[in-house]
Amino acid sequence: MTAVDPRPAATTAYPAPLPMDPALEVAAPSVRDVIKAYVGLTKPRIIELLLITTVPVMFLAAGGVPGLGVVSATLVGGILAAGSANTINCVLDRDIDQQMRRTRRRPLPRHAVSPRSATVFGIVLGILATIELGLLVNWLSSLLALAANAFYVFGYTMVLKRRTVQNIVWGGIAGCFPTLIGWTSVTNSLAWTPLVLFGVVFFWTPPHTWALAMRYREDYASVDVPMLPVVATAVQTARQILAYSILMVVTSMALWPVGGTGWVYPLAAVILGVVFLREAFALLARANTGADGPALRPMRLFHFSNIYLALLFIAAAIDPLLR
Repeated sequence: MTAVDPRPAATTAYPAPLPMDPALEVAAPSVRDVIKAYVGLTKPRIIELLLITTVPVMFLAAGGVPGLGVVSATLVGGILAAGSANTINCVLDRDIDQQMRRTRRRPLPRHAVSPRSATVFGIVLGILATIELGLLVNWLSSLLALAANAFYVFGYTMVLKRRTVQNIVWGGIAGCFPTLIGWTSVTNSLAWTPLVLFGVVFFWTPPHTWALAMRYREDYASVDVPMLPVVATAVQTARQILAYSILMVVTSMALWPVGGTGWVYPLAAVILGVVFLREAFALLARANTGADGPALRPMRLFHFSNIYLALLFIAAAIDPLLR
């Protein structure tokens, strides 16, 4: 009698693989997601502020309505240039952006775009901006945009931001260049009028940024970025905000005699300046009472600072139309 082997017969057939857990599946990003990520690298909200300080100056320079062609070319070049600088900033700051609540949803911390791809994207935007402004506007405007980008990337992001409490004071110079570019795009020369507006944006930047930094103080402290609210008390910070606010308002009034404006601009400058100073004094008063955190309400001043800058420059654009 033949013995029967109790082991199952060998087979070359393999069992079908188990289906992957749906929770582990990661869908490939759609074209819309990819486009959204690249647009996010350019920081559209910052670009909006830069354009607000570019186009109105073109009205001042033209003494009325500037040509549609030069406005369009300057806007396109400005968007490309600002997008380039902001993208490179995102690449260089991706380590701290990943740790901060305010920035952790940006494309690079989310790995929606690789650092290499973002770098190439930023460089390409910068090259396109330089060529577009040079050929379609003028080379003075092109060089000013290139200088602004270089200062923002190398001066602010790489040197100042993580090393000194004066980071945003001097680093903010890059954000003042659109006033010059708006003027030169029409006149192909510089003058005192855009330099006064350059000064307005220069003194506006610290109160605007420090108010935001007061709200996100813990974020900056956690990544060792020495923003003023991190290294100084709330009272000291509020005093600095008030000081720069006063300088900003005084500088804004200088445009009246220097630029020979009509009555619209100085009236707007006075009204907006009074409201801005009231917010700055109110912030200092809350700080003096020992208020901290949300009780300080620094975002009141931050949000109004955006409104202030937009309305002030709109008034500058309207003024020559009503003379």
